Amino acid sequence: MFESKAFGPVMQPQKPLRAVDLTGDGYPGKVIDQQWLVGGYLENRKGMYTSELYNNERYIHLGIDIWASAGNPVFAIRDGEVFGVEDNNSSLNYGPTLITQHEVSGIKIWCLYGHLSRGSIAELKAGDTIKKGDKLALLGSTAENGGWIPHLHFQVGLDKPTTIDMPGVCAPDEVSKCRLTYPDPRLLLGPLY
Repeated sequence: MFESKAFGPVMQPQKPLRAVDLTGDGYPGKVIDQQWLVGGYLENRKGMYTSELYNNERYIHLGIDIWASAGNPVFAIRDGEVFGVEDNNSSLNYGPTLITQHEVSGIKIWCLYGHLSRGSIAELKAGDTIKKGDKLALLGSTAENGGWIPHLHFQVGLDKPTTIDMPGVCAPDEVSKCRLTYPDPRLLLGPLY
């Protein structure tokens, strides 16, 4: 579908990313005080999403997570523009969120960057032009990112969002449909794990 060489890195790890499996009861124990871990697209994370937001039925992960310390920079993966910014400020939500819009071979795509710091997105607005490699934002702390251990949730969407949000997880019976709307981010970012 897409050539990953046309896209830049979303973060610049100081060491190789190490895959972490958060199936079952893996969270938070496997990521506490850990940096440069990557967690998985379509991973079954039953038991991790405990707020009413998920109705105890949505737990198949639709993005890529990269754990790093708060304040680490997040970069534009391709030329495009800011689609919108929003503070999805409820328990176990994204917290400060950025969505960018890009065009690749005539196809529009949207990229969600979740769990950012409020201050780092304060000056961004819809329509701002971005260039591949631009520093877009910084990772947020647990106190501002929805209550999560600091990490980036990066997700790709093929349908234009109606809000500055994308469902980061789906129910098991929605996987076939969701994988078409929210493809594997490794198609853009390369083989992170």
